[in-house]
Amino acid sequence: MISPRAARAALVLLFLAAVSIGLTATLAPRSFYEDFPFFASWVELLPPYNEHLVTDVGGLYLGFALLFAWAARTLDRGLVRPLCAAWLATATIHLAFHAGHLAGFSTADAIGELASLALLLAPPLVAWWAVGERREPASR
Repeated sequence: MISPRAARAALVLLFLAAVSIGLTATLAPRSFYEDFPFFASWVELLPPYNEHLVTDVGGLYLGFALLFAWAARTLDRGLVRPLCAAWLATATIHLAFHAGHLAGFSTADAIGELASLALLLAPPLVAWWAVGERREPASR
């Protein structure tokens, strides 16, 4: 393992992001739609509201949060790497969608949204690197 501290920090950051989104979307889907993020209300710029969709997305984020917590605790390379790959795939698709749907956003909100989504691509790369390569035992 190259850097357990860096891996754990990246995984905890991803846990916090996923759990905060997941809990809000699951427990208060209307509020998530109308107010998220709580300083800009970006989600409601992409209508229409669909409670089922919002709560399903919340559940998926909570599933990621559970796995990030588990990975941060164990630092098991066999969990960290595929989990980070799955998050990168999801987050990249999410970023690409939003990059193509900025109508109605102010310039500041468009930059803020895209920057916040792009920043969520860095922690899984850090965790991936930090758990290191599998080393074969030295032959005798």
